[in-house]
Amino acid sequence: MSDTTKRVLLAKPRGYCAGVDRAVVTVEKALETYGPPVYVRKEIVHNKHVVETLRERGAIFVDQTDEVPEGALVVFSAHGVSPQVHKEAEDRNLRTIDATCPLVTKVHMEARRFAKEDYDILLIGHEGHEEVEGTAGEAPDHVQLVDTAEDAARVEVRDPSKVIWLSQTTLSVDETMERVDQLKSRFPMLSDPPSDDICYATSNRQYAVKTMAPQCELVIVVGSQNSSNSKRLVEVALQAGAKASYLVDFAHQIDPAWLEGVSTVGVTSGASVPDNLVMDVLAFLAERDYLDVEEVTTANEKIAFALPRELRKDLKTG
Repeated sequence: MSDTTKRVLLAKPRGYCAGVDRAVVTVEKALETYGPPVYVRKEIVHNKHVVETLRERGAIFVDQTDEVPEGALVVFSAHGVSPQVHKEAEDRNLRTIDATCPLVTKVHMEARRFAKEDYDILLIGHEGHEEVEGTAGEAPDHVQLVDTAEDAARVEVRDPSKVIWLSQTTLSVDETMERVDQLKSRFPMLSDPPSDDICYATSNRQYAVKTMAPQCELVIVVGSQNSSNSKRLVEVALQAGAKASYLVDFAHQIDPAWLEGVSTVGVTSGASVPDNLVMDVLAFLAERDYLDVEEVTTANEKIAFALPRELRKDLKTG
């Protein structure tokens, strides 16, 4: 194989979505406006580099609300929190900034609405994920989690005519619809959400990978192991025809052995990944003669979300 045959297909869209950008900027602006420390419940977004960068600037990440000193400022992460967490913060007299992604908030509102109408809600998502905990916490008596095929086979509902499915926003579109089909085979009257719960950015990034993967022997996904949407991109790449796919946080984690005999490398990144980490991967590949970089564009994203109102108010007066 001559070096001239080596090329990179670079997915677009990739990287930061509007919800992640809003959450990260929220912490940055809070640090600028109020000064450190600013407490953040859980990781603001699931990316090692982003969390470490904010930690260096004075953000303190905690697992639970009771780790925040009484009266201090705490930012809730992009994944959302349950009403119970809001109450805990109120009980500790904490100043809160809610950086929940508006698309996650939409799912929370759907959960509240259908619980009020006494529906059984089947929430498709990954057990233990922060977003799932937050959504389920909106209506714990009505929500049942459906993670695996086994869950779909054994879940029970009170009234098969009053059941709806909702989903975590960062799942694989195909896997989610597989669960929905399983559930509909058991509950033919299962209602769909009023609007698509899988976030636009998750869908777009998966579609871009599906488009380029058949041409790639290897797809490198930049993202962290605890990032659901990043891990799904690896799965999507393999299902779409890539011979191999790996998830890395940083370029130096790429094993040169992965590149042996590979002429076309696909590169993409999860929705919580800053693009400089992708540029580092391209530089790593360029050093190994992958100099021809072709962007594969499947969508142009123009969505932006306003900062949380609590922060906007202080930015205005400041």
